[in-house]
Amino acid sequence: MRVEIWSDIACPWCYVGKARFEKALAAFPHRDDVEVVHRSFELDPGRAKGDVQPVLTMLTRKYGMSEAQAQAGEDNLGAQAAAEGLDYRTRGRDHGSTFDMHRLLHFAKGRGKQDELLQILYRANFAEERSVYTEGDERLVELAAEAGLDAEAARAVLADPAAHADEVRADEREAAELGATGVPFFVLDRAYGVSGAQPAEVFTQALTQAWGERSPLKPVGQGTAEACGPDGCAVPQY
Repeated sequence: MRVEIWSDIACPWCYVGKARFEKALAAFPHRDDVEVVHRSFELDPGRAKGDVQPVLTMLTRKYGMSEAQAQAGEDNLGAQAAAEGLDYRTRGRDHGSTFDMHRLLHFAKGRGKQDELLQILYRANFAEERSVYTEGDERLVELAAEAGLDAEAARAVLADPAAHADEVRADEREAAELGATGVPFFVLDRAYGVSGAQPAEVFTQALTQAWGERSPLKPVGQGTAEACGPDGCAVPQY
């Protein structure tokens, strides 16, 4: 079974939702037969690379809330993250473009390191004092190397604006086609969708239901034909 997760590194509920989903997946009896694929979604796709501002400023301008309301929301998110065993800085975080991070995640996917890099990017964005937006490409190269990727290869990806850009845009178009207007958005075997950072129990229910309703293969053709198997290949008789 395949689970596709559309998310953004700047999305705190994606950070929390990933932990809740993984809690459900860890207890799922068929977890070893579940493939998890992370898909790109930018909450702020039009933001320029150098346009960085404090999270509270972004929240007050984008949603028209007061600074006190924005801070209360951050405090609530901090409590939700802590309940999942996650660190979360409720003061002093900043916000910027995540497009290059998504490009790196597609690069990491091809090398089997996508999930590791995503978790490191989440931690860096939500829990660490150093910004992932203001220190330039070298900060992202450092995080890519921590995930086990070759630093020079990661640097080359970041230096080429076209590298993996099409994959990011394709993910975002597909999210729109599936009806996703926000993230996290979980799609199970292209049959079930789960929106938001639901409790682990909801993910358990979704996994169980999707697994139980998988369609078995329907054979086409009559009889049997020659084939190869563990015991060798059938030899035609003349």
